[in-house]
Amino acid sequence: MQALRYIAIEGPIGVGKTTLAKLLAEEFNAQLILEEPEKNPFLPDFYKNPVNFAFQTEVFFMLSRYQQQCELAQQDLFEQMKIADYIFAKDWIFAQTNLSEPEFELYQSIYSLLDTKVPKPDLVIFLQASVEVLRKRIKQRGIPHEKSISGKYIESLCHTYNHYFFQYEDTPLLTVNCTETDIVRNHQDYKEILKGILHMKKNQIDKHYVSISSQ
Repeated sequence: MQALRYIAIEGPIGVGKTTLAKLLAEEFNAQLILEEPEKNPFLPDFYKNPVNFAFQTEVFFMLSRYQQQCELAQQDLFEQMKIADYIFAKDWIFAQTNLSEPEFELYQSIYSLLDTKVPKPDLVIFLQASVEVLRKRIKQRGIPHEKSISGKYIESLCHTYNHYFFQYEDTPLLTVNCTETDIVRNHQDYKEILKGILHMKKNQIDKHYVSISSQ
């Protein structure tokens, strides 16, 4: 594995991507790159009425994240380490879950043109958690428009994520089962994830799995 200059974290809603990204950015003195879902004007309506607002929501996310990734590509990736709380393929994963077949075909035609132009991370960290844990964490963070997210939707999203990363070969991948973790209250949980990252770098491996059980 080459030097870790760009790490991206991915996983379903409520799994802890942004929290981990902030901790790693502090750990490595890295530039923090965060997705900005609150800037999507269609998102609140999507959670109320997914059928009518899915396409607008996903296209807005795709284009806004593409713009952010283009700005990243123009920077010197060797100047300072970058930590992101998403990968560009996040848009494709959500679109596959949320769009009808004709909508997804149109979305895919746009996505395929943009994907080749964004920088690829040196390492992707995929965070997993059970549907029950994700629902609990979503409720705890209390974002108003997320209150209507159903367990069925989260389950479908988890399935799509797991299927995507089971076949993932674009970059080195660290998969972390964090159903029983709390990296905010239990620093040892965070250290276990950090240990997994350093293990991959030291041993030059492309795939690694970490399962953490909090005491």
